[in-house]
Amino acid sequence: MQVTTLNPNRPVRGFAKKPLERLELTQPDDWHLHLRDGEAMHDIAYLSAKVFGRAIIMPNLKPAVTTVAQARGYRLRIVKSLIEHGSPLDVAERFPLMTLYLTEATTVQEIEEAAKSGFVIGAKYYPAGQTTNSEAGLTSLSKIPHVLAAMEKHGLVLEIHGEVADPNTDVFYREQRFADTELPWAFRKFSGLKMVIEHLTSAHALAVVLEAPPTVAATLTPQHLMYDRNDMLGNSIQPHLYCKPILKKRCDREELVKAVTSGNPKFFLGTDSAPHARHTKENTCGCAGCFSAPFALSLYTKVFEDADALDKFEGFASHFGPDHYGLPRNTAKIVLERKPLLVPAEYAFGEHTVVPLCAGETLPWRVERLEYLELREAA
Repeated sequence: MQVTTLNPNRPVRGFAKKPLERLELTQPDDWHLHLRDGEAMHDIAYLSAKVFGRAIIMPNLKPAVTTVAQARGYRLRIVKSLIEHGSPLDVAERFPLMTLYLTEATTVQEIEEAAKSGFVIGAKYYPAGQTTNSEAGLTSLSKIPHVLAAMEKHGLVLEIHGEVADPNTDVFYREQRFADTELPWAFRKFSGLKMVIEHLTSAHALAVVLEAPPTVAATLTPQHLMYDRNDMLGNSIQPHLYCKPILKKRCDREELVKAVTSGNPKFFLGTDSAPHARHTKENTCGCAGCFSAPFALSLYTKVFEDADALDKFEGFASHFGPDHYGLPRNTAKIVLERKPLLVPAEYAFGEHTVVPLCAGETLPWRVERLEYLELREAA
């Protein structure tokens, strides 16, 4: 008898898998978001709040948000802006989760006040001079052991831009060196301190996070899951793909995609959406950052669909982040539909404009609020 072996990658006539047309999720949160301040913030904050239930707001303003009083004022400005754009008061107040910017001047008393505040949930390590508004950052986590001990004691999460501050280290290996030196020191010395390595970019750092205790997790951005350094530099320089940490090799990106689509709770959504005015990106000394907030969820959905892992998407987008931070999962639902979404060429950004990631491209998935779909179907 002749036995025919079927190629598992070849569709069988009559049994082709029908593409999913509608995806319902627990409302996601964004665990790494830049909103800037002033009129620029007013133009973009509501774009995230339309999709995400909560977002961790980065503190790298000028001046940096280093105190609870500054974080309170910034939070109130965000809430006021969202209300002016039509968000209900309870939705607007729930959205911003605040962080403090760690410096050598940060005190234990400030950490204690942050823990009591009810709205500051973490503090951010910036490697001095290595990213946007990081001049006041630290050269090493070892500079503030007393602060880290206080964070561990009071349950604040340490959010980490995982690169070394040494400008002599090759830009493509700053994350790797941080993962080999600073990170192991931190989680061994402070075993009860929850940490999040934000915008993970390299297979090397990924391996360190995988081997680290459960207290160590990581967020991943759309750009690091979709692009590599060839996309940014291969044929011509693409300034709107330039971010920190810088995009790495294709093999790094492939390993990151495998990790996030595996269902491992160490990895969850953090867009690192970081808007810069167009003229500061398309510049001889362009700023680092990708603006993805309005349609980031559509980008992530495409990544998971391309990996045939849509069944793992809700965990990454909606469950693992709040679980790690010790917060309740959202109860609201949102829906993504398979409908073309044309990404605008630019958005208003104060007196200027900001160019989004994938500007002018058409994405296959569109976010729709569940309540809106119910009303439409009832009509």
